[in-house]
This record gives sequence, structure tokens and C-alpha cells, in this order.
Amino acid sequence: MQNRKFNPLLSMFLILVFVSLACSSAAPEPTSTPAPTDTPAPTATNTATPTNTPRPSPTPRPTKTPNLAATQKHEAFNAEAMTYFDAGYLSTSSGRISEIDDFGYDWAQLWWYNWLPLGKNVSDFYLSAHFKWSSAYLHADTSGCGFMFAIQENGDHYAVFLDWTRVLYLNADQSTSYSRPVGLTRGTSTVKFDNPSVSPAEADFTLIVNGIHSYILVNDELIGEYTLAQSKVLKGDLGLTILSGTNKDYGTRCEMTNIHVWTPN
Repeated sequence: MQNRKFNPLLSMFLILVFVSLACSSAAPEPTSTPAPTDTPAPTATNTATPTNTPRPSPTPRPTKTPNLAATQKHEAFNAEAMTYFDAGYLSTSSGRISEIDDFGYDWAQLWWYNWLPLGKNVSDFYLSAHFKWSSAYLHADTSGCGFMFAIQENGDHYAVFLDWTRVLYLNADQSTSYSRPVGLTRGTSTVKFDNPSVSPAEADFTLIVNGIHSYILVNDELIGEYTLAQSKVLKGDLGLTILSGTNKDYGTRCEMTNIHVWTPN
């Protein structure tokens, strides 16, 4: 696992500059990690500090299903790809599916996200899973399960998280040493779930990337379309990630099942 810090003050500043609209939520004061007790100033040294952390043990997959069930699953994946192609999200419906082991992890470091690389080198794709997440604190900051893509050796990447109120889409660029929000082209990027500190939130989450266009679907509904940077390399590794919204107790807990990646032939 690797991790990176997300600075909410810097993101708010960038949103004010570029779209003249910002919203932020109060974050609890860190209590149990080396993070400073006051919100840090947005500098190159404290807005993005990748480190190495232990790799979590993935949840064991169930035993192999009968051939009939495997065939039905293959047909369901093909139908899924065709649906995205018909909607204009993909350039082709012809591709291949890779299934990923179930994933579970707890993370308790406020404003940092931790990730597990998948060891794939892709550009156009879709990555889908069923998310289930919870929080140890009622007033936690933005947090939840997510996906990463275009992960480069120098640490550049994109990261997308599903919070209980919104989708957070970040562009992490080492040349500027911070993560900034990706502009919304269409949609609202808002969702509404029960507070995950009261009861775990659950949803099907799909990230689609087709050239510089990206789409986020939650429970098969388009939540947002985004335009990616044309100057940035979009071919790279994928990752499963979790963003912590609190330092308290276990922090944020994330479970992913039915994880699968589609890539064109």
C-alpha cells in the first residue's frame, strides 16, 4: 500500500480561482497521528508525501463456480460493456474482463488516501466494484472507497472517491506537488447516502475512461462526466484506494466486492 495527502484548503482555493464556487466541511482536529493539529499551509512539502505502507491481505475469493454460473457472469459483463458503448461512454463494446480479488482495509489518517496498485498498464478502460464503507466519527471529513488510474512511476495519478454526499475527483501532479480537483463537464457529482458513521453505506461504483473523457456511475446512474488533462499521460497502472476522513479509532473502513476491469481488444 502507498499513501498520499489530500489538502482540503488547497482544493478550496483552486475551486475559488477556477470556478468561483467552493464548499468545504469542517474537519476534526487530528488526535492520533503525526499530522499537525492545525490545518497545514499549502506548500510543496506538506501537501503530498507518498510513503510505503504494509500491503493488506485481500479477502479470499469464493471457490470456483460451476461453468453455467461462469457463463452467465461472462454474459453479464458483455451486456455491461454494451450498455456503456450504447450510452457513448466507450468507443467499442469489444473487450476483455479481468476479475480482481475482494478488497478490505481500514485507514485512520485524516486527509490522506492509501492505495493498492493492481499491476495493470491501461489507458481506455472501465473499473467497477460494489463499495461498502463506514466511518468511526459522526462528523468525519470527506472519505470513502475509490479508484486510481494513470499511476506513473513519478507518482502522478488520478484518484476518484465516493463519499456519502459527493464524488471527489482529483488530479495528483508531482510537478506542482499537490492534488487538485478535476473539472466537472456534465452532471452534479453529488450523491446522498446515510451517514456512514451511523450505518455502513453501500453502492455500485463504476469509473470509465475513454481518451480524455471520464464518466462516474453510481448504482448505474451517471453522476458526472469529466474532462482530463490532454497534456497528462493517461496510460498507467490502476489502484484500489481509501480516503480517511478522521484520525479516530479505525478511521474509515472500506470493503470492495465484485471488482472487475474491462479493457478494449
